[in-house]
Amino acid sequence: MDERSHLIEQELNALYLVSQVLNSPLNLKDKLQSVLDVLHEQSGMRSGMLALREQETGALVVCAVRGKDGAGVAIPVRYEPGEGIIGVILDAGYTIAIERIADEPRFLGRLGLYDPELPFIGSPIRVGEDELLGVLAAQPVESAWLGERSRFMEMVANLIAQSVSLLYALEQQQRDLTTERDQLKQSLRKTYGFENIIGHSTPMLKVFERVRQVAKWNTTVLIRGESGTGKEAIANAIHYNSACASGPFVKLNCAALPDNLLESELFGHEKGAFSGAINQRKGRFELANHGTLFLDEIGEISLSFQAKLLRVLQEGEFERVGGSHTLKVQVRIIAATNKNLEDEVEAARFREDLYYRLNVMPILMPPLRERLEDLPELAQFLLARISREQGGRPLELKESAIRLLMRHDWPGNVRELENCLERAAIMSPDGIIDRDVIAMTGLEDEITLAVTPSLTKAEFNTEGMDEREQVIAALEQAGWVQAKAARLLNMTPRQIAYRIRILNIRVKHI
Repeated sequence: MDERSHLIEQELNALYLVSQVLNSPLNLKDKLQSVLDVLHEQSGMRSGMLALREQETGALVVCAVRGKDGAGVAIPVRYEPGEGIIGVILDAGYTIAIERIADEPRFLGRLGLYDPELPFIGSPIRVGEDELLGVLAAQPVESAWLGERSRFMEMVANLIAQSVSLLYALEQQQRDLTTERDQLKQSLRKTYGFENIIGHSTPMLKVFERVRQVAKWNTTVLIRGESGTGKEAIANAIHYNSACASGPFVKLNCAALPDNLLESELFGHEKGAFSGAINQRKGRFELANHGTLFLDEIGEISLSFQAKLLRVLQEGEFERVGGSHTLKVQVRIIAATNKNLEDEVEAARFREDLYYRLNVMPILMPPLRERLEDLPELAQFLLARISREQGGRPLELKESAIRLLMRHDWPGNVRELENCLERAAIMSPDGIIDRDVIAMTGLEDEITLAVTPSLTKAEFNTEGMDEREQVIAALEQAGWVQAKAARLLNMTPRQIAYRIRILNIRVKHI
């Protein structure tokens, strides 16, 4: 075999080994060091050096070297673009081959690595035409076939470029995902912070104080209250302001599933556990490990399933449906119910031991009718959310609308209020929601005439009220008797009748 054929065989074998190294699970630094080892041991290239470009500064930083004795030289060395022969290679973007390195005035010799009597080859590590990632350099043991050796170095540099480029892309993706995760966590904390739960009434202040206390500890919480009072919002606030906020927050509505499905949802199932179980599935308890599990409508589960749930709450362990392996989890439980559990226990529909296990820290959510002073602020908050859902459409809630809303007893609580406002927003072509728009939602027909005087009496000279709002307020205070309303506004009956007509006020007949 002639010398050139032997060289080609060496290079092909070295390229194969380099590709294996770059496809291995090693970290980048170890991969690059191993590439230099292959060049040294398999292809007759000595004094190898690999430098990668810093994305922030553009400088080259030496990250792997291979000395004559086989050991790497642990010296931090940097090259600015255009500095020394290495910087020139990066700047020029093409391979430079030198027959005798001692004859090259641009050579700096910072590494103390190279034999001045041997040739030198440096190739840029390039992706595409424009992106330069670094420089690969080494010394052939002889000056023969310098062009062949240069092409070989370019091929190795290309293989390195693909691997480094992929790794950089994965690292950037990981950074992006980490940034997105942190932003989402901050957004969740902001969304579910205490400041986003509307209420300054005495009952809500008591709730906030209880939530702040319980959020510090991994205590089981039972949130009680009528449907639509915001029990899930409180559960969110507890989780995202607790020590397990970095863990998962998993929810399950217990009323939505029969026992067999509820067991599978909470505990998971093994493959083949029942018809249709084609794969193993983790349950909500497993998914919520080191986090919080929110069990809504806990009062709806059957007595038979209550016993299974009690074991998990007491021991923190369970088996998947169809499985025999015991799983242990660490989960904070927040339960919610609109039922009177004491009555359920008395009627033997709810286990007493489970009741006491859940009722460690009870939080009672007041119905909206008991905190009507929060309604104006709450209505504005809900309307802002509706506005976002309708593409940022401007929506304005008038005082006359708020006065009418405060006359309702809200059996559906906050959920009913939100539905009413959404209907009003849909029915208002200009986005202005006043008393007449609220009345069109059907709310006025449900309001009883036996209302508290303090709620019907309106201030018709409130700052910021326009003329239409003032006339409506005076009419409401006068029981919709136009003559009385005229006196309140220092008008004649003819003047107020004219304003009712031109301001398009729908007169209520009592």
